[in-house]
This record gives sequence, structure tokens and C-alpha cells, in this order.
Amino acid sequence: MAQPVKKLRVGLYPGTFDPVTNGHLDVIARAARLLDKLVVGVAINTGKSPLFALEERVELVQAEIARIATQNGMVIEVLAFDTLLIDFARKVGASMIVRGLRAVSDFDYEFQMAGMNYRMAPDIETVFLMASERHQFIASRLVKEVAMLGGDISSFVPPLTLERVLQRIRG
Repeated sequence: MAQPVKKLRVGLYPGTFDPVTNGHLDVIARAARLLDKLVVGVAINTGKSPLFALEERVELVQAEIARIATQNGMVIEVLAFDTLLIDFARKVGASMIVRGLRAVSDFDYEFQMAGMNYRMAPDIETVFLMASERHQFIASRLVKEVAMLGGDISSFVPPLTLERVLQRIRG
């Protein structure tokens, strides 16, 4: 008797990643251990006045996660998107949306989003991963603000991202 074909567990981790932080990388690494394939969806989200253009954000995320993919022996794809999250999840074959939670303030927003997404696509689960203790306070918005004011962001972002942020801010 033939064994049933196991469906790949594909997850989608969406975000703006402007810039990608050590907190993002922590969630990506932890999600990669739970899935067969992970898609990191980089949202256009022009409303947030991004520091980096979409193509640069995709490139930075790809560079920063290469080690994670290799360590886990898996494919982690990085794709840009400008559609409804649920539509993008379906397009990439995701059965799970991965979201990172840093604090209680994140939970309220994420809880509402998960509810909306479930109403539109009950077949796609939202899974929350708590940020590791050392990354709970890291937010891209705060990293940019600290950098623009001349503060040290080296413990918040990986090396290539640090270099690019400093280049962008110093002009």
C-alpha cells in the first residue's frame, strides 16, 4: 500500500522589513524550524515612508537570511507583494501566516488582523511566535529613529543592514 503524500507545510512571514532587524531574523529562524518552506513577504507599504526602496529591502532580507536557510537545509524565499495578505498567502501556497509578537501592544493589532484573515480564509492559520527576550523591544521604526539621531543600532540589526542604514542616513 502506497504511503499518502505529505503536504508541505508552507508558511508566510509578512512585514515591511524597513530595515530587517535581529528580531525579524529571530522569528524567521524559529519559524524555519517549524516549516518545510518559508516565504518572507516584503510589503510595499508606502504609508510608512520607508527608508529603503522595496527592491533594497528584498535584497537585504535575502542576504541576511541566507545563513538561516542553509542551517535548516530548506528554502526560504523572499518575495515582494502589494496585494491583500490572504491573496498573497494563497498565491505562494501558504497554509500558515507567521507573526511575531513583541509586547502586549502588538497583540491587540495582531489579534484583529488574525480575525479578519480568518474570516476571509479559514483554511489559512495565523501562528504567533513570541519574540525572544533580547529582541522584545526592537522595532524597525525605533531602530530608524535611533540611527537618525546618531545612536548606536549595532545590537539591533545584522551587519550588512547596519552598514546600509548608516550609508542611507549619512547620505
